[in-house]
Amino acid sequence: MTSTMFKDGLLKGKRILVTGGGTGLGEVMAEAYAELGSTVYICGRRTGVLDETAKKIADKTGAKVKGIPCDIRVAEAVDDMIAQIWADGGALTGLVNNAAGNFISRTKDLSPRGFNAIADIVFRGSFYVTLACGKRWIDEKKHASVISILTTWIWNGGPFTVPSAMSKAGLNIMTKSLATEWGPFGIRLNAIAPGPFPTKGAWERLSPQGANRGNSSNAIPMGRNGEMSELANLAVFLMADGVDYLTGQTIAIDGAMHLTGGNFAALSQLGDSDWENIRNQIRGANEKDKAQRAV
Repeated sequence: MTSTMFKDGLLKGKRILVTGGGTGLGEVMAEAYAELGSTVYICGRRTGVLDETAKKIADKTGAKVKGIPCDIRVAEAVDDMIAQIWADGGALTGLVNNAAGNFISRTKDLSPRGFNAIADIVFRGSFYVTLACGKRWIDEKKHASVISILTTWIWNGGPFTVPSAMSKAGLNIMTKSLATEWGPFGIRLNAIAPGPFPTKGAWERLSPQGANRGNSSNAIPMGRNGEMSELANLAVFLMADGVDYLTGQTIAIDGAMHLTGGNFAALSQLGDSDWENIRNQIRGANEKDKAQRAV
């Protein structure tokens, strides 16, 4: 998955957890880390998906890859997972806060339950995992690197994705705040703000049929969507040794799209019937996911 820009074994000895690592961008990053020698843990709510992905990456790379079912919305479940990882070989050296949820909706149509469905994963869950790791690193005097996957909406707003935009903006401030607070302990925190990297899970909820996203490739100065290997390369760079002075930064990788707009503002032209169709399609995607989750 990664390019030849990295030497073999670059991440040998690293132990990295990727939340939401069973699919999409999380799977891509997990594979890149494993390919370069890291032990990798992936977590999510769908046991079958985790087991399948862990086996696939392990078979391909020869690395140790382990899936751990966990609902990161539950702080106690997070602490149990992190304790399990520590008991399985010692402290993590890296964490990727990748687990997320999102869907497009007019904000006036959102219920508190709909808002919390996103905020509980992205905002609270990412904090729970970061805190559970951070406390252990500080107590054990271990250096580590944390990467949070954000969006460019943290800079220019997220119309029609307000719960996600608010939550990602919170993680951006967490990154800056803890880079300062935990810097003396040798713990680095950075973030990546990707532009369009089409994945099945995200696109079913952000670009259902009939939704004009306004994010097509002609809106991107570079004229194309991102390639998975490009995101993986940046995620590897931030985890590797040699950039220990880099902390508290959020790096956009979007072909400069956010500099020209790059959000869902164009959806303001949709009518009630369009939004009803979109809700039905998103509901269908959610039902398929629920059937695969661990009980």
